[in-house]
Amino acid sequence: MADKNKKFIDVTAPGKKMERGHLHPLTQAMDKACDIFQSMGFEIADGPELETEYYNFDALNIPKDHPARAMHDTFWIKSEKNKEHLLLRTHTSNVQIRYMESHNPPFRIVVPGRVFRYEATDATHEIQFYQMEGLMVDEKTNMANLKAVVRIFLQKFFSDDKIEIRFRPSYFPFVEPGVEIDMKFNDKWLEIAGAGMVHPKVLENAKFNPSQYQGFAFGVGVDRLVMIKQKIDDVRLFYSGDLRFIKQF
Repeated sequence: MADKNKKFIDVTAPGKKMERGHLHPLTQAMDKACDIFQSMGFEIADGPELETEYYNFDALNIPKDHPARAMHDTFWIKSEKNKEHLLLRTHTSNVQIRYMESHNPPFRIVVPGRVFRYEATDATHEIQFYQMEGLMVDEKTNMANLKAVVRIFLQKFFSDDKIEIRFRPSYFPFVEPGVEIDMKFNDKWLEIAGAGMVHPKVLENAKFNPSQYQGFAFGVGVDRLVMIKQKIDDVRLFYSGDLRFIKQF
């Protein structure tokens, strides 16, 4: 007589297919970007998302009374134990000083990572997004090197050797001179990055002699690049957790 307490298993029934996950489109983009820069001799560097005021602002030539502080809508963190002012980093430029404190030129690095801004969200703005910072320092680095690196990166990222870019004079406290980098897309110029030659004060803060060393830095929004490449019209979709959107990539 069969035991009624035993669970019946039909070994001839077909199994249930397990769904496989895959990388988020932003992760895919950062992996591709890192591969491109590594092919040009850049090292991948990393740093903390919870940062001190010194590394996020002061060491980058943005002191407390600097008007550029108003450009950064910041999440400040209250801490009774730590006397230093802590914040969620507003850019991956915080890694510049951290890296230069422990390395000597020549070097070239890119820093992919998440950054935070305390601002209203809409189709083109989020409180968090991903940025890729680039830094190259040696005795002869110049703007021509910056233009060449950025052009090669964009050509490979968008798989388009005829891509058009332009550099416009602009202001950033941690570079001098500073430029905005635009890319032509559907006959319109779109701003995609900020860049320039590393400010002598930033080099001094890293204990480098600006008379001996110079370099360039740039910061590009990864979300913006993916939106352009994949024709996505709302940045909030990246963080919605909607599998109908994620599964398309």
